[in-house]
Amino acid sequence: MPEQQQILYMQIRLIRLASQYWGKTMEATAALFKEFCVFKYIEDCFGIFHTEGDEAIFEDILQYLANKGAIIK
Repeated sequence: MPEQQQILYMQIRLIRLASQYWGKTMEATAALFKEFCVFKYIEDCFGIFHTEGDEAIFEDILQYLANKGAIIK
């Protein structure tokens, strides 16, 4: 499978995981990911992320968002 397709699948899996964790719709979660450039972050870190499980990647994203000052309600 091409790398770009793998990145897209990872982004989708993480949107689902985050939306469940936060109790938000996938649309709202995707909007937050877009606002804080999480999609780009996942793409940039894919070389490392593809060796980790989704939960570990999500923990990294939570730290990334905290460092960006994101407040998730």
